[in-house]
Amino acid sequence: MSLTDVSGPPDSAPEPSTVEPPSGRPQRRSSPLAALLVRLHFYAGVLVAPFLVVAALTGLAYTVTPQLDRALHGDQLIVTTSGEQPRPLAEQITAARAAHPDGSLVAVSPGTADRTTAVVFALPELGDKQHTVYVDPYTGTVAGQLTTWFGSTPVTTWLDDLHRNLHLGAVGRHYSEIAASWLWVLALGGIILWWRRRATGRGRVRHLLVPDLSTGRGVRRTRGWHATLGVWLAVGLLVLSATGLTWSRFAGGNFSAGLTALDAARPTLSTSLTAAPVDGGGEHHHGGAPSPTAEPATFDRVLAVARDAGLDGPVEISPGEAGEAWVVAQTDNTWPVGWDRVAVDPDAGTVTARSDYADWPLLAKLSALGIQAHMGVLFGLVNQILLAALAIGLLCVIVWGYRMWWQRRPTRVDRRALVGAPPARGALRGLPWWALLPGVPLVAALGWALPWFGVTLLGFLAVDVALGLAARRRTGLTSVG
Repeated sequence: MSLTDVSGPPDSAPEPSTVEPPSGRPQRRSSPLAALLVRLHFYAGVLVAPFLVVAALTGLAYTVTPQLDRALHGDQLIVTTSGEQPRPLAEQITAARAAHPDGSLVAVSPGTADRTTAVVFALPELGDKQHTVYVDPYTGTVAGQLTTWFGSTPVTTWLDDLHRNLHLGAVGRHYSEIAASWLWVLALGGIILWWRRRATGRGRVRHLLVPDLSTGRGVRRTRGWHATLGVWLAVGLLVLSATGLTWSRFAGGNFSAGLTALDAARPTLSTSLTAAPVDGGGEHHHGGAPSPTAEPATFDRVLAVARDAGLDGPVEISPGEAGEAWVVAQTDNTWPVGWDRVAVDPDAGTVTARSDYADWPLLAKLSALGIQAHMGVLFGLVNQILLAALAIGLLCVIVWGYRMWWQRRPTRVDRRALVGAPPARGALRGLPWWALLPGVPLVAALGWALPWFGVTLLGFLAVDVALGLAARRRTGLTSVG
């Protein structure tokens, strides 16, 4: 039962109890390439589907984090009554410091509309997390405190870790990378196989997008639901796969290296106050080196300069170290996004550098937008609903896939089995040279760029070849006996 030894599609030799009635048209002879794709789709579906189930369930839970934040942390995040004029940032920061005297001040996000002001402190014992004090911008009173992770509340952080790594740290990130590495393969492979099966004669689009309910019960009807729903979900699944890979552990590293090599990465913002810019400066994150002279009144002055420079909407102010400019960055992640940044000299009150989203390279723009869409914030509630529908749809596709496997099982007394047999072997030997010549380097390149795709593919091959050799040996012993 080897992936490298395929001879036909999964329906080429059905068991007597699962023979499908004739369709009234001649059966298409499967090409070696199609047969190989059938076998790959089968094995990847059976073995990778559990990873996809976990990713879909945890992703589905993550889609409701905005509502959970309001329900669980609304007292800290939302003001009950919004006024017309917010209090000075200096007054709000002083109140936050009084409520939380420990730690270094690393960022301030001024409250807008019904949102509180977030004053972020770094503490060594929190590692990459921070302690955020929330202040009512209209009264200057402290609304509460939370331990956050790059602005995320505890519940959002917990669900994010669950989806990314199952709370297992770096080791757990392998599961999500495996799921993302194979999702696009399964989606594209399924579309190709369904197209070959259904796209003949008139009404080909309808045949692809609508299941044939006239087939009665059994594997054919299940396949119809499995395939047509997969076609409807295909674009969304491909986007989830691509965006998930961009910040995965290994494939994401290769992606970032590729953007750098193509000079398509997100531009850096220099925070140097000298003539020579500091390489890589300006990439401020919570928990970075704070300024020892981050006086509360300076935040008001820096914010005013940034507003005059055109940075409207929600922003985050990150104080620099002594002798460096401060960074003010727009943080509006909903469409149309606001991601412009400026570096401000806190003493002179001037803009020393800026980086506008409009000037980003195209790949950097697409990557950033894709990540926000993957997180369900780019289009607000609509984005959440679409992600939830994708997750539920993917779960249905997987359930129907396993159901087909079970429906194709032999049921005769002398040939009874728990599940159906895998597709037959023999396709690789029949592939023409012109398919193998580019195909092998292409698969090798994909395996290098997506390491978990390459490793698991080799694992599938090794295990399947071993099972095939064992089966041949058993057959040989039986014939000799």
